[in-house]
Amino acid sequence: MSARTHKPHEIVERALELSRADGCVVIADESSTANLRWAGNALTTNGVTRGRTLTVIATVDGAEGTATGVVSRSAVTAEDLEPLVRAAETAAREAGPAEDAQPLVAGGATAANFTSPPAETSSEVFADFAPALGESFARARAGGRRLYGFANHEMVSSYLGTSTGLRLRHDQPTGTLEMNAKAAGPDGGAPRSAWAGRATRDFTDVDPAELDAELTRRLDWAERRVELPAGRYETLLPPTAVADLLIYQMWSSSARDAAEGRTVFAAPQGGTRVGEKLSALPLTLRSDPAEPGLEAAPFVLAHSSDDDVSAFDNGLPLAATDWLREGVLNRLVTSRHTAKLTGQPVAPAIDNLILDAGGTRSLDEMIAGSGERCLLLTCLWYIREVDPASLLLTGLTRDGVYLVEGGEVVGEVNNFRFNESPVDLLGRATEAGRTERTLPREWCDWFTRAAMPALRVPDFNMSSVSRGV
Repeated sequence: MSARTHKPHEIVERALELSRADGCVVIADESSTANLRWAGNALTTNGVTRGRTLTVIATVDGAEGTATGVVSRSAVTAEDLEPLVRAAETAAREAGPAEDAQPLVAGGATAANFTSPPAETSSEVFADFAPALGESFARARAGGRRLYGFANHEMVSSYLGTSTGLRLRHDQPTGTLEMNAKAAGPDGGAPRSAWAGRATRDFTDVDPAELDAELTRRLDWAERRVELPAGRYETLLPPTAVADLLIYQMWSSSARDAAEGRTVFAAPQGGTRVGEKLSALPLTLRSDPAEPGLEAAPFVLAHSSDDDVSAFDNGLPLAATDWLREGVLNRLVTSRHTAKLTGQPVAPAIDNLILDAGGTRSLDEMIAGSGERCLLLTCLWYIREVDPASLLLTGLTRDGVYLVEGGEVVGEVNNFRFNESPVDLLGRATEAGRTERTLPREWCDWFTRAAMPALRVPDFNMSSVSRGV
């Protein structure tokens, strides 16, 4: 009997039956992935993969506290199951007391579909998308453009069972689409390049023709090239760039780290900056597992513990959370353990992020409303932290920085290295557009469920010129 012939919920139940520990958490992740890749206006590869990963978390009580042992393996067979459970128990007995030890979340909740087969994706997810992509290839060839890109769709069904009686299930679809267009440079100069991306749950709401039209317009903007020096410029950050910056901010929003004085959210006199106004704009940064189009797991799924994620919290219900409310810092990320340490409410991270300021203008309308001169970015990449105390980040612009004069795009400029703190940017932003779903380019392998507005920043710091594309 292989892992494939046993249903995921049966694997979870059997692992719990085998456990001899004081407490046990079992997570079975059943995944399937379909993808397409293309280059030079032609498909190059496509494929479908499937897999299963089983995680066993054993807890062992002792005189000095409760210890945990975590073992995770893929392609687990029935013969592997007992050794896997015993390995987790051994790891727990050999470990010291866990700092984040809490009672496992009380049982009683059972998902109605816990015993149902896992959700799966297949090449059928591209049934309408692939023919439309082929039509875009034909248009690109006729227009002297070359399209490159990748479409990926993943479905993960997670089955969570605990020795306290929880039986929970979450199906998470994740789709990403990235497309680059390239064309010869004007007068034999450097080739032009443009990028566009989309996040989707099922590829029914993405249109290759729309992306191709967007890319074509950007390549047309690049017919004129303007060299600019480093400096501070009024800059329009599109939703994808805003998402990349604020995801990094979210990842740096640990209540414990702030309370211990290690991050930008630490108060100068001790404690945290919760309650402090960070932006004059009515910005609300929030997460909600039930957000339409961005739905995420409604309970904690923790395969291990770290500073603000606790394996003891598995199954803890998640609710809509405002991290920033009307410009005021409202919450920092906590587990049950770090909430007690910091005196903050329990607020685990949620797998989506939405920024809203009530803006109604599109990016095109914000371009048209620009003054004498500003820059329009396409996206950011190679983002790295310089200083955690201020959350100063550095990175590069990529695939198009455009010059806007008198409300019109008049050409492409060189790329830059930037140095900025997203927290500081929120305080200096003078306009937010309408919130829309977006794909963060830098972090799209780790975080895809985001909705952001474009932001206007009067003095974005382009610290040096970059010669990259």
